[in-house]
Amino acid sequence: MAISELKLPATVTVHEFNAAPALAAGLAKVVAEQLRAAIARQGEATLVVSGGRSPVAFFEALGKQPLEWSKVLITLADERWVPVEHADSNAGLLKRHLLVGKVASARFLGLYRAAESLEAAAQEADQALAALRGIDVLVLGMGDDGHTASLFPGSPNLTEGLDLHGKRRCLPMLAPSVPHQRLSMTRSLLARAGFTALSVQGPGKLATLRAALDGTDLAEMPIRAFLHDPLEIYWCP
Repeated sequence: MAISELKLPATVTVHEFNAAPALAAGLAKVVAEQLRAAIARQGEATLVVSGGRSPVAFFEALGKQPLEWSKVLITLADERWVPVEHADSNAGLLKRHLLVGKVASARFLGLYRAAESLEAAAQEADQALAALRGIDVLVLGMGDDGHTASLFPGSPNLTEGLDLHGKRRCLPMLAPSVPHQRLSMTRSLLARAGFTALSVQGPGKLATLRAALDGTDLAEMPIRAFLHDPLEIYWCP
């Protein structure tokens, strides 16, 4: 099945590429354009990205884009509750692949807090996120189980995390994979983004996207919460 055969809402636009490097370059170009526009409009810009292995090529392509990085604040849609030095840290991933060279002049707001518990860490991150002026650009990923950010099916706080009118900006979440303890921005915060992109690659993710579009239960596949809002899908086989 091709992505063009999916029954997408009118609010969703698909950008199709023939390979991962082209997708990374195309997404980086558009994200940079959106950030430049935000800077021109308000003097600064906020970028929220997702971690994991998939975005590395995108991060490196974005770092090559001409931009006034000192006027950009970068933060994460989610984080593993591990120190930045840990191999699984999303902040560590950014420090290696995005926050280098000219991009190092950007401000970075990490979610990890060395608190006494995951809940306490989420509370501290929630307060730190209160300083966000807004989200100009959001880049999401999607897992094979239909999770996005760290909004996982079956996580104890998922209902609150998916509440569009929830008060929290960050919640403690539990993943089925190691490390289990996560921190995630909530849908109520993520939904405020001015521009949202979803990056997906491969037939497995296409099948997940099709399943998400075929149902309505947000708790079963949290990505569904974002598929009926304005969304730009960046796809390659």
